[in-house]
Amino acid sequence: MSSAPTAQPPKIGISACLMGEEVRFNGGHKESRLCSQFLARHLEFVRVCPEVGIGLGTPRPTLRLVGDPAAPRAVGSRDERDVSDALRDYGRQTAERLDDLDGFIFMQKSPSCGLYRVKVYQDNGYPAEGGGRGLFAETFCAARPDLPVEEEGRLCDPVLRENFLTRVYAHADWRALLAEGLTRRGILEFHARYKYQLMASDPARYRALGRMLGGIGEHHPEELAPRYFSELMKGLSRCATRGTHSNVLQHISGYLKGSLGRDEKAEMQRLIEQYRTGIVPLVVPLTLLKHHFARHPHPYIAQQAYLQPHPEDLSLRNAI
Repeated sequence: MSSAPTAQPPKIGISACLMGEEVRFNGGHKESRLCSQFLARHLEFVRVCPEVGIGLGTPRPTLRLVGDPAAPRAVGSRDERDVSDALRDYGRQTAERLDDLDGFIFMQKSPSCGLYRVKVYQDNGYPAEGGGRGLFAETFCAARPDLPVEEEGRLCDPVLRENFLTRVYAHADWRALLAEGLTRRGILEFHARYKYQLMASDPARYRALGRMLGGIGEHHPEELAPRYFSELMKGLSRCATRGTHSNVLQHISGYLKGSLGRDEKAEMQRLIEQYRTGIVPLVVPLTLLKHHFARHPHPYIAQQAYLQPHPEDLSLRNAI
């Protein structure tokens, strides 16, 4: 239970400026130390700058999105050069070329890379309410709908950061399963491993996937697997709450009921309740659970991704 099971570090696409490359319009960068120093110890980053990738120089005139927020165009702020098609084509090409990624971290607010609320300017010179999505990011994500993606700025939120990395390692685990060759047993074992993680993120989808796999014998693995995994990743994309985490902690602690004394059970319940009410972070009851299962091993619990879905020294659960 000490680390996530992926043998090789997950491979993550990232906007190159976030890794310190001087590829921005002004010849500068937007290095994220969270990515370049902290996460880089555990992830293999693949740097991508779509604006440089389509042949724009550095430095260069700024781009901005204009028109319909649902289908904007990317044009130069000075020369009004339209590079919309080039950015969208590059997004599709990159998604096809980098088919071994387990996630992507995008630069926020960028007309090429931004995921959320990118300014889309109207004829009156003002941005539309709500904004849009960068054109490279839009087409890349459409081509890889099951891939975990996030904006670097949002990763400063510890809940979003933990959720993103959980999905990245689940995606890497799934790719490892595909490399071994799909079988019904392999899919069922994978689902069993992620059972409690999914229960914490999306209880309704947890029940729905249980029903889906209940009829696995009626389907060929190659046909069922993509549908299953898409639903799993949708479920894991929902951030678990203190309430859903507490429910999972209660379920897991139930496997210890015959092994712990009265005082140990009371202590376990006290820490779960303290977590639920916001007094302590998730790592506190989890650490006690791991301690008890080290003394009283249980084969089913030992395989659960929930107890350690990512490397322990990332300390992602210390702040949630």
